[in-house]
Amino acid sequence: MATFRPVLAVFGVLALAAAPASAQEVPASPPQEANGAASSAAGSTSNSAPEIRFQSDRVTYASDAETVTATGNVVLRRADQTVRADVVTWNRKSGLIEASGNIRFVDEGGNVLYTDKVELTDELKAGAIEDMLLVLRQGGRLAARSGTRAANGDMVLRDAAFSGCSVEGEDGCAKRPSWEVTAVAVTYDAKDQRVHYKGALLRVFGLPILPLPGLAHTSDFRAESGLLIPDFRFSAANGAEINDTYYWRLANNKDLAVTGYVFTGALPMVSARYRQLTDHGAFQATAYLTRSARIDIGGSNVAGANPQEQVFRGYFESNGRLQLSENWSLTGYGRYASDRTFLRRYDISRDDRLRSTINLERIDANSYFSLAGWAVQTLRSGDRQGLVPIALPAIEYRRRIAPPSIGGTLELQLNSLALTRTGGQDTQRAFAKAQWDLRTLTGWGQEITFTALARGDVYHSSQNELTTNALYRGVPGWQGRGIATAAVDIKWPLIGSAFGGTQVFTPRVQLVAIPHIRNLAILNEDSRSVELEDSNLFSLNRFPGYDRIEDGVRVTYGADWQFTRPGWRVSTTVGQSYRLSTQKTLLPDGTGLSSRASDIVGRTDLRFRDIVQFTHRFRLDKDNLKLRRNEFDATIGNHRTYAEVGYLRLNRDIPATFEDLRDREEVRFSARVAFARRWSVFGSAVANLTNRVDDPTKTKDGFQMLRHRLGFAYADDCLDLALTWRRDYITNGDATRGSTIQFNIAFKGLGVR
Repeated sequence: MATFRPVLAVFGVLALAAAPASAQEVPASPPQEANGAASSAAGSTSNSAPEIRFQSDRVTYASDAETVTATGNVVLRRADQTVRADVVTWNRKSGLIEASGNIRFVDEGGNVLYTDKVELTDELKAGAIEDMLLVLRQGGRLAARSGTRAANGDMVLRDAAFSGCSVEGEDGCAKRPSWEVTAVAVTYDAKDQRVHYKGALLRVFGLPILPLPGLAHTSDFRAESGLLIPDFRFSAANGAEINDTYYWRLANNKDLAVTGYVFTGALPMVSARYRQLTDHGAFQATAYLTRSARIDIGGSNVAGANPQEQVFRGYFESNGRLQLSENWSLTGYGRYASDRTFLRRYDISRDDRLRSTINLERIDANSYFSLAGWAVQTLRSGDRQGLVPIALPAIEYRRRIAPPSIGGTLELQLNSLALTRTGGQDTQRAFAKAQWDLRTLTGWGQEITFTALARGDVYHSSQNELTTNALYRGVPGWQGRGIATAAVDIKWPLIGSAFGGTQVFTPRVQLVAIPHIRNLAILNEDSRSVELEDSNLFSLNRFPGYDRIEDGVRVTYGADWQFTRPGWRVSTTVGQSYRLSTQKTLLPDGTGLSSRASDIVGRTDLRFRDIVQFTHRFRLDKDNLKLRRNEFDATIGNHRTYAEVGYLRLNRDIPATFEDLRDREEVRFSARVAFARRWSVFGSAVANLTNRVDDPTKTKDGFQMLRHRLGFAYADDCLDLALTWRRDYITNGDATRGSTIQFNIAFKGLGVR
């Protein structure tokens, strides 16, 4: 391409010569025609003015009418603007430039205008437009019968429609948008990227749904202040419900959303959520407040409450994280409810415990430090809040070093914890630990790991008699103990081919020796829920936490097997342990570890591409191979159509005094079936299958539906809607059993939650 001037003389210049010149004046000759490709560029006399680059298949110039006409694949370029058309005509007398036929006009903002006829200025700014479609760079689309575009990019459109949907399908064919807003007139502000409507009407699937007087929104879908789309729900506890949110965009780094809830069966409720992003991190806080009657389901926080009395009820939640420096960070999370059934009644959460914590951490390549505190609010029926501990402080420090003379890795650990209860046992604990691990490979391929551990503990407790289970109390006052552990772990991976793939068989044996420990003299706070499973089979201590240690000498043996081939992956683990010591263990019957020979535990994982995923965990009784734990989770399908099923059966026969280890049987099922490309139906259910024999309360009958959910949904690139029916079968205080029906709809660009 060559450069010409002035800007609008380019058409006349090209009419005179097929080969471009360095500079020409507009000719005063009869009409001429240049066939074949014509290409040039033009700029104003000022060096700072942007150039217009031009090309087309043919250019003609009529000197009498002083018009220049370019036809065939016409392309005009100026800076970041581009115009493509079949025909472009410039009238030198009036200065009017008209483009027609398959016009594609891209402005400096990246917006694309499609039309059949448009008027342009000498700076490639569009003027009058007919039958246009404007595709905004951020995804929205404006269509109109006619309109005008100012030099600054503002547009006024008549008989217009806006949608956040694509108007072309995957095959490139035109399609009707899922939703659109039609209006008598639409104004587009290019600078603020906002769309204003006059006489707006919302249409979904072509059907008129809702008039929207005074509607205005951003065209780039950025967050801004305004009302969001409301939600509708019906529940047995509160009746019909409608809620809507007003969103405040306080700044680019913070916002506030206030939601009002109106019920036919309860007083209104209000909630607010505040979020902020800082230079060091982010935090948010959410609060709910209403006034209604509540029912006491146990615990001291609502004791003596009148079930007919209207009281203020609510919930508060906050969380955040600050990265103070490269290594230091502060994390916090707080939750509190006014009573035990508020969250469930208003369908905010189904958690039965609310945990609040704060944690100051320092992390580098070889050390970790944590100063934390936490508290838990119980929402369980009948639980006493006074027996739930508050931990403050909880201190942890670890450092990893490489001993220069003996090799391996040495990890040093310091730990301190203080637990306080308003109506129960108080505990303080501190210990120091050193653990050395050395991993080596033999010439035959065996992987051998040697471990040596030494630990010293100091405990203090008071009001031990308030702990119901005597095995958890320990001896009051100051207590101490020393712990030493030696272990050797041997693995031997064997690899080979099988069934068109590769298999790896890894037998494993571990020997652990721990001298007798004063376990019962020490209280038990964090080692109560113990059970043999595949995840802790080869652990040095099968008890969780630090308060209990599995002493004696034992050998653990098992094997891992893994098979892989294209599309397939199967892995399985099985193992058992045998205690060489004859001393009596403190592990209760039913944990799989109470006898010298443990139960047999295992796990199998199967995966076929992304279609089938299956996991099975089991524990077999060592004497009669009866299933003491039987659990599986299976998923079949893809992300659009799938089925999931989960089953858990715990048949441990543990005495009812160990409340952390009760038996249970449960089944879970969920499925989604997609049809008609964008539609789907879905459902889920949870049922308790625990029978009267396994239930210490003797209230279960072998089948109790807990809840189920059914619904259908539609989703595409700009619209999400769903109708859901859920039924709960358990009444918990004022969170009554019954059906909940909810309808949600979200429009891209018009207030998406």
